[in-house]
Amino acid sequence: MRTQAENTARVVVIGAGMAGARLAARVPEVTVIGEEAHAPYNRVLLAEVLAGRYPADVIALPPAEVRRGVRVVRIDRADRLVHCDDGSVVHYGRLVLATGSNPVLPPLRGLGDTMPDGVHAFRTLDDCLALRSSVRPGVNAVVIGGGLLGVSAARALAECGAQVVLAQQGEHLMERQLDAESAGLLRRHLESLGVEVHTECRVRGLRCADGAVRAVELADGYELAAEITVLACGVRPRTGLARAAGLEVRKGVVVDDELRTSDPYIHAVGDCAEHRSTVYGLAGPALEQADVLADVLAGRPARYDGTRALTRLTLNVPAATTAGPAPAPAAGSLDLAAFGDSRPLPGDDVVRLADATRGAYRTVVVRGDRLAGGVLLGDLAAVGTLARTWQDDEPLPAETSLLHLLTNDGGF
Repeated sequence: MRTQAENTARVVVIGAGMAGARLAARVPEVTVIGEEAHAPYNRVLLAEVLAGRYPADVIALPPAEVRRGVRVVRIDRADRLVHCDDGSVVHYGRLVLATGSNPVLPPLRGLGDTMPDGVHAFRTLDDCLALRSSVRPGVNAVVIGGGLLGVSAARALAECGAQVVLAQQGEHLMERQLDAESAGLLRRHLESLGVEVHTECRVRGLRCADGAVRAVELADGYELAAEITVLACGVRPRTGLARAAGLEVRKGVVVDDELRTSDPYIHAVGDCAEHRSTVYGLAGPALEQADVLADVLAGRPARYDGTRALTRLTLNVPAATTAGPAPAPAAGSLDLAAFGDSRPLPGDDVVRLADATRGAYRTVVVRGDRLAGGVLLGDLAAVGTLARTWQDDEPLPAETSLLHLLTNDGGF
């Protein structure tokens, strides 16, 4: 029979992604249950594996004890039990939901419950390896979605030699992070890689034959030839287990500043968690939440106040393609960093510096006496100081000019 002490002490984590693995590294005697057969890995580097820059084992996270290939099917809150699809039952004192998110599958004609051959999500290592095995030089590939994930996938496929078309429904690429001018620079950089970019482009469906995709159909009737189609349309928190267990769920599993759900014995971290009405869906906040929760579980005073996340992206360009119509950085790559809100509101102060020769662009938005956001492409020398100033949310020194914000030392 379990004692009360045993029942209270045991920590069980559902999910072996980056948040779950981070927690396992900091909490002793934790049981981690993960659906994937792979050991935990750095999801941020999947595009590097797809491009062939890294083998899959390079992106593995530090070893953690994980029950791999096991799916939790039910949570019994009354008896504090976790029921798994292999018939096993695990007792918990504290339960942590680190279930992550699922890729959003758009409602496209021709996309049913089973995806046609050649159609891929791009979320897991298995997705990445399946896509990598399908790519060959000259293959026609269409990426649907022009956010961070879509841009990364398009770049990686182009590096593999595919003929890539990127279809973005919005007005410009990476709308959540970039302003129109920086998105235009990013677009020209992708085009220098050979990627054909279509914005304000609505996809209607897939044309398939013999169970395999042949083309992507656009709303205007035009077709894009496609032997490979990548769905990069965003992610949605995995909340099914929490909802079925009766926990409070909105966009994600609702948590307080100690990452506690509506059940005091259950916590949630990472992509599945909603904190102060925000679901982040990014690696940085997931790791920060895991660190805070490790302290909470150890009885140390800790609170999660939210994350002011910085987006970083590097697009590498093979030497043969750097002499295209758009200027490319001398190093053969484009470094990008974005933080906060780069779209100014009435009354905001904005300063921009652009160097077309070097393919560099910097802009910051100042709202009142604080840095509201910014975008840097090409030369990121100033990003450290700018990001720290934004993350600390401190008033800017009165003597600091806006132009100095974009100097290499951030003007301080």
